Amino acid sequence: MDAADQPSPTHSSGEGDDRTRRRTRDGGRYGFRIALGSALLAAAATTTALWLAGAFDREIVRITEVVEVREVVHSPAVAETSVQLDVDNAETRQAPTGSTTTSILTEPESSQPGTTSGTVETTVPVFAPADLVAVVASRAIPSIVTVHNLDEELGRAGSGSGVVISSDGFIITNHHVIDGADTLKVIMSDGLSYPAELIGSDPLMDIAVLKVEAGDLPYIRFGSMEGLRTGEPAIAVGNPLGLDGGPSVTAGVISAFDRSLVTNPLTGASLYGLLQTDAPITRGSSGGALLDVHGLLLGITTAIGLSDVGAEGLGFAVPINLVEQIVQDLMSEGEVRHAFLGVRGSSAFSELDDGVESPLGVEISILEESAIGDAGAQDGDVIVALDGVAVRSMPQLVARLRSYRADDPVTVTLQRGDQTLDIDLTLGMFPR
Repeated sequence: MDAADQPSPTHSSGEGDDRTRRRTRDGGRYGFRIALGSALLAAAATTTALWLAGAFDREIVRITEVVEVREVVHSPAVAETSVQLDVDNAETRQAPTGSTTTSILTEPESSQPGTTSGTVETTVPVFAPADLVAVVASRAIPSIVTVHNLDEELGRAGSGSGVVISSDGFIITNHHVIDGADTLKVIMSDGLSYPAELIGSDPLMDIAVLKVEAGDLPYIRFGSMEGLRTGEPAIAVGNPLGLDGGPSVTAGVISAFDRSLVTNPLTGASLYGLLQTDAPITRGSSGGALLDVHGLLLGITTAIGLSDVGAEGLGFAVPINLVEQIVQDLMSEGEVRHAFLGVRGSSAFSELDDGVESPLGVEISILEESAIGDAGAQDGDVIVALDGVAVRSMPQLVARLRSYRADDPVTVTLQRGDQTLDIDLTLGMFPR
């Protein structure tokens, strides 16, 4: 028998080999557990040491800045490169044509023209910090006042709100707040009281300007209507019902533009071109401020919407572009020389091929004293534009005219039958 065929002198049944393999495997697992435990203990010790050394201390930062994202879209028609301007023109950046760039802007104070031609800019809040309204309110409240009026003849007193617009004591309020008053008094948010002088008042747009003899007053800067869109945040600050404790704050959005509102059903007196907001405006808040998220003045609150069931959550404000013009006139001239076209009108429509009616303009009848009549317009003509800006309804025409003054030149575009005519004229003075 060959040696290769002989059994081994040290015979193994195979069971001993299995025990050996298990001991080896168990030993490996035990060693791994020891190594893992040691690593965890070392990490814990290191973390504890770093914590004791203050490495994990962090400062709690409260967000008090209003942050926005400006989205700048460059049309393909512009030059090879265009410049993106920050709101305050503090810095410029180059952006390639056809691209969309996003930049973080902190509290722009004003909106300046001068953006590269062909660039469309929109500004939208990227987030609203929890204390956004509180930040705006804290800055605005010192500039909101209570206006007390006294009619000595009738023995009647009333109150409303006002907005300080200059450090030397000029204040805007509503005409209806001071109408008929013999004595005016302004109470600041800190309780200081000043006698007030009426500089001028405009019943047509319900704006008045007062002056108090004081200096170094906190005031609110004018904002801009340019680029403002429906749905953007709006914050109203006023002093409802003359209550003690200072101004109150409400928040909402811009609900609509170019609203008209009948203020006196007996006379038909109306306000035109108003901002609408759902920020609650209560009695006594008239003459207060409607602000944007930067605390800039968007308008002067003037009225609330009422029905037979009460307030409807509709507030109205005279927009800042009209307020600014009126205030300048009152401060320089003591009155506002509103423009007068000399027409009565109603909305006109044209019928399309499929039978749908489309707004065309304002069909007019000429009044006896009429600037447009003197320039050659006729009854039945339809006004379709002022200075090239389309007009589609009578309220829109009146709102547009509020931005003009007597003796201003204007080009009126008329539709007369199948003819389109441009008439150049000088606007008259609105009758008092």
